[in-house]
Amino acid sequence: MNRTISNKTSTYQPLGKSYRGLFPFRIATTSYIYPDHILPNVRMLVPYLDEIELVLYESANPPTGDEIDALADISKQHGLTYNVHLPIDIFLGDPDPTIRRHGTAVVQDVIKLTKQLRPSTYTLHFSLKGPDGRDYPDIGQWRRHLSQSMEEILSAYGAPRQISVENLEYPLELAEEVIEDFDLSLCLDIGHLIVSKRSVLDYAKRYLTRTTIVHLHGVGHGRAHLSLEELEDNQMKTITSILDTFGGTVSIEVFSFYDAATSLELVERYCRRKS
Repeated sequence: MNRTISNKTSTYQPLGKSYRGLFPFRIATTSYIYPDHILPNVRMLVPYLDEIELVLYESANPPTGDEIDALADISKQHGLTYNVHLPIDIFLGDPDPTIRRHGTAVVQDVIKLTKQLRPSTYTLHFSLKGPDGRDYPDIGQWRRHLSQSMEEILSAYGAPRQISVENLEYPLELAEEVIEDFDLSLCLDIGHLIVSKRSVLDYAKRYLTRTTIVHLHGVGHGRAHLSLEELEDNQMKTITSILDTFGGTVSIEVFSFYDAATSLELVERYCRRKS
């Protein structure tokens, strides 16, 4: 490990080496590695990665049309691809139709805004918690409302396999019926599986063929989205065994330079393409 990497979240230090084409999958990280807006982050990261995860967590603060045009230019010039993480402050399974309609409109608007970027996938949360932070008590009703929301979204955007539903804190089996009924893809977040003490191997065996993107990050000290340094060797070996047969996108889903740089070094150590 390169111990000269600074553990300061404010650093604008470049990654220093390119990881493009090193792996059987496309390697990515988020658009919030440096304490700045999306465009400066992408410009800093573009020489080093195959893809960038555009993190659009807040529905009230989407990129401007000019920013999207600039991102499209960068993609054309450098052969960079994007994936888009859709806003997380939406509640597609809520009993209130007004709340659901707001969520579906947000998803449709972001997809329309970013369409020219041709993202590899749009990552979507099926939140089991409502705006009050409490779990919805009626799972059957929640699933019916999710289905209604997906019908609305796909009525304007007819590419279900380009939407990848991310596993969260609840068992993914609860949403499996909706995912299969609409033929959606999956985002397999390995960090979430470790936090919730679910078997990474079991989930990979069950869901990897439907997975288009893997989120990878370390967990520890009651926190997620840390450097992969936080994981044990046996955990990294398990992850490697899964990624050996994966040809989609692996996004190092962290939010600081140090966590990104150290994680990328570890992915290279464990997962570099066999010559």
